[in-house]
Amino acid sequence: MNTATVLGALLPVVPLVAGLTGLLLPPSPRGLGGDGVDVEQRARRAAITLGVAGAAGALVLAVALLATLDGPVEASTTWVDLGGLAVTLGVRLDGAAALVAVAVAAVALAVQVYSIGYLKRGPHDDVDVDHRYPPYAAQISLFTAAMMLVVVSGDLILLLVGWEVMGLCSYLLIAHDRRLPEAPAAAMKAFLVTRVGDVGFLLGIALLGVSAGSFRIADVLAHPHSPGTLTAACLLLLAGVAGKSAQFPLHTWLPDAMAGPTPISALIHAATMVAAGVYAVTRLYPLFTAAPVALTVLGVLASITLLLGAFAATAQDDIKRVLAWSTVSQIGYMTGALAVGSPGAALFHLLTHAAFKALLFLAAGAVIHAVGTTLMSRMGGLRRTMPVTFWCTVVGLGALAGLPPLSGFWSKDGVLAVAQAAALDGDGPTPAWVGWLVWLAGLVGVAVTAWYATRLLLRAFFGDARVPLVHPHDPPGTLRWPLLLLAVPAALLGLAGLAGAFTARLVREPPATREHPSDLLPPEPLVHLTPSLLLPLLLLLVGAGLAWARWRRDPAADPATALGPLRPVFARAFRLDDVQHTLVVRPVRALARAARTGDEVVVDGAVEGSGRAASGLGAGLAALHRAALPRAAAGVLAGALLIGLAAALIGANA
Repeated sequence: MNTATVLGALLPVVPLVAGLTGLLLPPSPRGLGGDGVDVEQRARRAAITLGVAGAAGALVLAVALLATLDGPVEASTTWVDLGGLAVTLGVRLDGAAALVAVAVAAVALAVQVYSIGYLKRGPHDDVDVDHRYPPYAAQISLFTAAMMLVVVSGDLILLLVGWEVMGLCSYLLIAHDRRLPEAPAAAMKAFLVTRVGDVGFLLGIALLGVSAGSFRIADVLAHPHSPGTLTAACLLLLAGVAGKSAQFPLHTWLPDAMAGPTPISALIHAATMVAAGVYAVTRLYPLFTAAPVALTVLGVLASITLLLGAFAATAQDDIKRVLAWSTVSQIGYMTGALAVGSPGAALFHLLTHAAFKALLFLAAGAVIHAVGTTLMSRMGGLRRTMPVTFWCTVVGLGALAGLPPLSGFWSKDGVLAVAQAAALDGDGPTPAWVGWLVWLAGLVGVAVTAWYATRLLLRAFFGDARVPLVHPHDPPGTLRWPLLLLAVPAALLGLAGLAGAFTARLVREPPATREHPSDLLPPEPLVHLTPSLLLPLLLLLVGAGLAWARWRRDPAADPATALGPLRPVFARAFRLDDVQHTLVVRPVRALARAARTGDEVVVDGAVEGSGRAASGLGAGLAALHRAALPRAAAGVLAGALLIGLAAALIGANA
């Protein structure tokens, strides 16, 4: 094993050890004074040390891997052999894996540091969730380890393990504050909806492994699968991608997951769970190019998701739900790039999105921490009292909208450029109409994104305060420094697409073999400086200008009133959650009630009825045995007489 493989193997191990150690910390003795408070504080300090050290260690390892990795490498050893079907332990490392690992570790470290201040009771806080900080920090470390395992895994079974552990950790973290009634419900919804997709993901992995005779990714890529098997497997994998990455129709869990702590929202939305689906497709992209039906389906779902998330974000009043729906939309750009044949553009947007979306969620958390509400209708005027948070939010929203020269401008332009090429030149693995669909949806998404990003900025930071607040101010150092540091890549990471050293890590190698794994990425530029840039810029100005003009006419009014009768439709995301509830949740609950009734009436009734019948028969016989002596003697004599009579009759007949 060389240095790169050692570093890759350690990437999930370091946060895993930190997380498992953190789970062993003693429970907090709430309600106790004196020594109890001291024990609680010691446990919290130990949890902080483990959480930050685990994330920082993972970041150091990821940066070292990025610096030392010269080309794709792979190392594995057989873990178990099930009748000739091998499952291996190993890593598969390339430029994309190293870059994504750096993004995951950086966001995880920012979240760990930010959480120190966010989940600590302050002088004006009336809610204290600090007593559950040790398991919270440990679960973030386990979440980070699971995503790292997905990133570096060289075997589909190991990838599946990380995939499932992320789902479990998301459930625990979303439901962290169980005193909020919506938190456990949101956690359960996220768990169940993603499990629906994960069933397909598991079946797809099983199909590929059985077909190739191995779950090792290099073996699966090199094996000549039959067209039917390959198409079926890729479609099943897309079910898991739709669940984890919140793509239509399994997107409904993500906005509700905002009931969790804001740092967890940043972690889930920026670089872990929702990014896992996009990364998994790029990992297995040669299989998808050989199954154009699957990529066509992905393109249709991406276009629907992109527009659905963008329009839903326009009518939200909760600042976190605006950002949640924007994540749904931005993931649609990434999956759209995959559908038109450009995993490089998808990963580039994944990296920039990780930076600016983590920044936006943490900035939103600073606002919520200061004003005590998530509703933009109760904010306003924060530009003057929270200048650091304001400028960080400007950078994040500008990158989200695609404002040059911020990071999102370059990566979103890359997606639109490859979609345009696929539409106009038919240069892609899918039919040209898929390119048209993704390109047009992406262009509409640019205008709508600029509109709701401008609305958020105006509603939260401009105008006058709508409700008297308790002296809002910029957050303390533990909350402020992650914002300032994340603002740097949110602003400048897109410029890395102009650097040869960066793009070289996303250049395709020869086709994958057992001996030579591939980067799986096409040789294409990440930045497209062409006249086609003018159309997205024009749409951006139109969207932002319409929101600004509406606000200027009446600064006290919400620009969303311009949506008219469409506003409630957009606010409920086209009521797709209600449709899901009607078509899936209610029938399942009715079936469960019917099954319970059948179990209680038929199964339990038969068992309990048999018991009651046996008890009744026994009671009757017992009553006979308890008869008075004269009646018992008469019965014995009558029986003896009958037996004697029967014997005489039998003897006479003989």
